[in-house]
Amino acid sequence: MKIACFFPGIGYTADRPLLYFSRKIAKEAGYEIKIVPYGGFESGIFGDSDKMRKAFDTALGQTEEILKDIVFDKYDDILFVSKSVGTAVSSYYADVKKLKIRNVLYTPVPQTMPLIKNEGIIFHGTADPWYEHDAFMADVKDKDFSYYLTEGGDHSLETGDMDRDFDNLKEIMRITEKYINRKEIENIDASRPN
Repeated sequence: MKIACFFPGIGYTADRPLLYFSRKIAKEAGYEIKIVPYGGFESGIFGDSDKMRKAFDTALGQTEEILKDIVFDKYDDILFVSKSVGTAVSSYYADVKKLKIRNVLYTPVPQTMPLIKNEGIIFHGTADPWYEHDAFMADVKDKDFSYYLTEGGDHSLETGDMDRDFDNLKEIMRITEKYINRKEIENIDASRPN
């Protein structure tokens, strides 16, 4: 049995492109789908460490309530797909619950990196204001993770050029699908910016 849990960001819901399309991929691959639709965050979180901590605590509390009835032991394959603050929440939750999971992490926040204890793949935009690119590269070098860079991508992995964003989204989903289906992902490192 397989389950995929989706952890959105603060303003990036499960119906936005990265989580919507990855959810379709997981469903087609035979995963039971569970969305963790937390919310109720304060405004003005960007750049405010106290508000970020409160957002994390709020999302974590809601996650524990939403997932409390899931018996993870019955699943052979547990996939956590997360975005932004959801990457920190899902990583922390998996660690505390001692879950062996696979991760798809879209635009993690800096607080996520020390929390990651399971395998996965990371997608990062080189122009992400939430996680400065040089800091991301310094933090990821000590992780045994594949990562994919979207050149000029912001915190939603968007560049502002619609045609380029569609092409990028297609490539991101192609890589996500390979990871979800346990296929080898080629050339997925800093030498392959798109």
